[in-house]
Amino acid sequence: MYAITGITGQVGGMLARTLLAAGQPVRAVVRDPGKARAWAGHGCEVALAEMEDAGALAAAFKDAKGVFILPPSEFDPAPGFPEARSVITAVTTALEAARPSRIVCLSTIGAQATEINLLTQRTLMEQALRALPLPVTFLRPAWFMENFGWDVASARDHGVIASFLQPLDRAVPMVATTDIGRVAAQLIQENRRETDVVELEGARRITPNEAAATFAKILDRPVRMEAVPRETWEDLFKSQGMKNPQPRMRMLDGFNEGWIEFENGHGGSVKGDIALETVLRGLIAGTA
Repeated sequence: MYAITGITGQVGGMLARTLLAAGQPVRAVVRDPGKARAWAGHGCEVALAEMEDAGALAAAFKDAKGVFILPPSEFDPAPGFPEARSVITAVTTALEAARPSRIVCLSTIGAQATEINLLTQRTLMEQALRALPLPVTFLRPAWFMENFGWDVASARDHGVIASFLQPLDRAVPMVATTDIGRVAAQLIQENRRETDVVELEGARRITPNEAAATFAKILDRPVRMEAVPRETWEDLFKSQGMKNPQPRMRMLDGFNEGWIEFENGHGGSVKGDIALETVLRGLIAGTA
């Protein structure tokens, strides 16, 4: 039995579908009973648990051969990341109680960075899980290609995409969520006995300008990237409702300045199969 948290998202869902297609039993760990019914219909056992509830998580992980940990992302965290720390405490307590033989945790590119930024939430999770007397594989994916889903309407309707990734000709490591779910399915079925890290990106790195050109090809209209000036970010993010935009700003700085990078560099990462054009075509079709 494989217990999957975050199964209602793109990565967890792909992981679960891959395991089910291989004839493996899956336990869907969800917080929403409504979404639980859908996964039960796919043949999953269902466990209801909030990610901050150690007791419910321990019950959900009980007797599981493998557990996939997908921590919820907090995009506007309070100072000190109290939301992430609450989840980390519950997850580590539950894993120590259930003691599965295999654990895969979705982390992130740059989790080894010492600069405080939005991705520090994953750094804290890695630190806590490394302290457990259990082997954990940390899957560190690159920037999600699906993040361009936020830009479909602007590209289609105005031919302009506002880019926080800059300069616009700087290549950024990116990966499709389909590749992340597929690799996670491989890892959770392997008999790894030591804690380790697997870093994952697409076949090649992509510049914002190349992303705009790919949008233009699919939409059959001119599309260009427009860099959002760094000095405007804080006011812009606050106008959008963020209370503490500094972690997000520092994350973007990390990509732009190069200190959010794979620990083992481009040469040490596993490469995915899905091209950006494939992802963008799916995103555009989904908003038609």
